[in-house]
Amino acid sequence: MRKAALLYNARSGGRKNHREADLLKALSIMGDAGVETSLVRTTSNVHATEQARKAIVEGYDTVFACGGDGTIHDVLQAMAGSRVALGVIPLGTANALAHDLGLPMQPAEAVRAALHAEARRIAVGRVTVRGLDGNPVTRYFTVAVGVGVDAHLFYKLHAGTKQRLGIAAYYAKAWQLWFTHRMARFRVEVGSAADMVSRNGVTEMLAVRIRHFGGVVQELAPGASLDRNDMRVVVCTTSNRLSYLLYVVRGLTRGRWSVPAVELFHAGRVRCDYAAGSNSATHSASAGESAKVYVEADGELIGTLPAEITMVPDALTILSAPRK
Repeated sequence: MRKAALLYNARSGGRKNHREADLLKALSIMGDAGVETSLVRTTSNVHATEQARKAIVEGYDTVFACGGDGTIHDVLQAMAGSRVALGVIPLGTANALAHDLGLPMQPAEAVRAALHAEARRIAVGRVTVRGLDGNPVTRYFTVAVGVGVDAHLFYKLHAGTKQRLGIAAYYAKAWQLWFTHRMARFRVEVGSAADMVSRNGVTEMLAVRIRHFGGVVQELAPGASLDRNDMRVVVCTTSNRLSYLLYVVRGLTRGRWSVPAVELFHAGRVRCDYAAGSNSATHSASAGESAKVYVEADGELIGTLPAEITMVPDALTILSAPRK
């Protein structure tokens, strides 16, 4: 590492009261290590992507996403396909990717760890959906894509809610919505280009890339790994909330029992669309909000069905703790 850019969004993530001190400490540690470092403030999702792309053009060998999974997601859009390394300084709320990479959760320690990190070349996921404005949207992802229940909650709990209410109130609101909203059903095809399995009446689909999410829910999709070139796909064909909670408990305890109407697949391709017979081209315009099926990537709401999810091998260099 010789030249690094630290990208941060002052309006997002956690540790707001410590943000300036964290970033100044990061600059000091990098400088002491002989790394030429620039601190770049971003003002929006699009601006973060633009600044990451600019850093690549200007010859930076490492770009750090200083924030949570949303900030990483924005920076990733410019870095997928390049040879520039992506580093993470966890300043977010959940920091799922940082947990999976084995990084320290204290920002200063994460910077020190980055100076001795392992540079891993990994595959990334790619998802194409109908954007909220009706036009096609394609996004790369490193953590997961969710279709159905979880994305509907992201739609109801827009980005500013967490910052305005605080994390405890945010989760309380999420639980309220979880127990009251009506689950929409859709169809899923999962597998490889040559062999696809179809499921109808799906209420939730998760295409997961990481093993450990950190926090209380760690192993949400056993078998997922950034070292693989596929996704661990969770398909739920139930509206029974008890089954959902049982699956979450399985993740909490790292259990291996099966949950009725919940299936797991390893797959390189996933297609999701409205049920057969509905006109997906006009569905989102004619149906009520409750009938729409939303899609999120890395915790960011990106659009509605239809969705096409594939893998891009050898797409990203990422800094992680050395593997034992």
